[in-house]
Amino acid sequence: MDTATLTDRYVDAAMRTVPEKQRADLAAELRASIDDDIDARLEQGEPRESAERAVLVELGDPDVLAARYTDRPLQLIGPRYFLDWWRLLKLLLWIVTPLAAFGVALGKVLSGASFGEVAGTVASVTLAVIVHLAFWTTLVFALIERYPQAGANAASRSRGRGRAPLVEWSPDQLPDPRENGAAFSDMIASIVMLAVGAGAVLWDHFLGFVPGTRLPFLHPDLWPWWIGALLVVMAIEAVLAVVVHAAGRWTYPLAVANTVLALVVAVPALWLLMQGQLLNPDFWPTLVTDGEAENVSRVVATVTGFGIAGIAAWDVIDGFLKARRSR
Repeated sequence: MDTATLTDRYVDAAMRTVPEKQRADLAAELRASIDDDIDARLEQGEPRESAERAVLVELGDPDVLAARYTDRPLQLIGPRYFLDWWRLLKLLLWIVTPLAAFGVALGKVLSGASFGEVAGTVASVTLAVIVHLAFWTTLVFALIERYPQAGANAASRSRGRGRAPLVEWSPDQLPDPRENGAAFSDMIASIVMLAVGAGAVLWDHFLGFVPGTRLPFLHPDLWPWWIGALLVVMAIEAVLAVVVHAAGRWTYPLAVANTVLALVVAVPALWLLMQGQLLNPDFWPTLVTDGEAENVSRVVATVTGFGIAGIAAWDVIDGFLKARRSR
């Protein structure tokens, strides 16, 4: 194979992805550059065939060279838009995915589906939502990456200013320092919330929340052992809040302890709810007299179950996130 043929093949490969209106000028420019480099090597006494091959090797992949000529990115999402893409994708995943899973699970439970059917549907829908969010968000940013602003000329693109970030950064966007969850105010807030919760449980049992009656919302048979155990766990959680404040930060052992306490409350509560022993079966029939008491009871029980599971899951995740930030 002679030198001209090898050069022609390289130039042709490099020009395949170049817009046709630029192809002739860029091909001539590339060919002249190759010839100059070959001549320089020939003057140093290098054989023509090896000089030709060495020049083309230094130029590298012709598709990469063409991308540089046309200012065309070779990545799906480049560094200019990467942070915009990543921030938006995380926001969508945090908001849309839990809402979709919750809505599907709630609808299946209210329709009387079995636990296996609910779990399978929620898993498949959650996976589909994640895939669609990732695909469509990435596709939009890939298109933005490949179609720069119409007003940007070639000179500004060559200097890297043709494609500004979607959101220009300013100091006003700086986030507030993230608290480690071990401040004195955090300890007081946790203790106050636990005290309010304990007071609400006791109020419900002894006085009730329905004016003029002593009808409890929770099942009367929970007293005294189940309620007493709950109050003990709440007291331990208050102690944990004090320990976290004394340690000055969350640690992974403390996050594990917080997880154990959350599960000690959530698992028995969900079991009692499924057995019909958590909520007072006479509560809604006493208040609702138009024949809808059963439907109301089922809806309230379902929402209560999701609330217990959601609060426990958030408590566990929050503890580990604080422990990781404290590192």
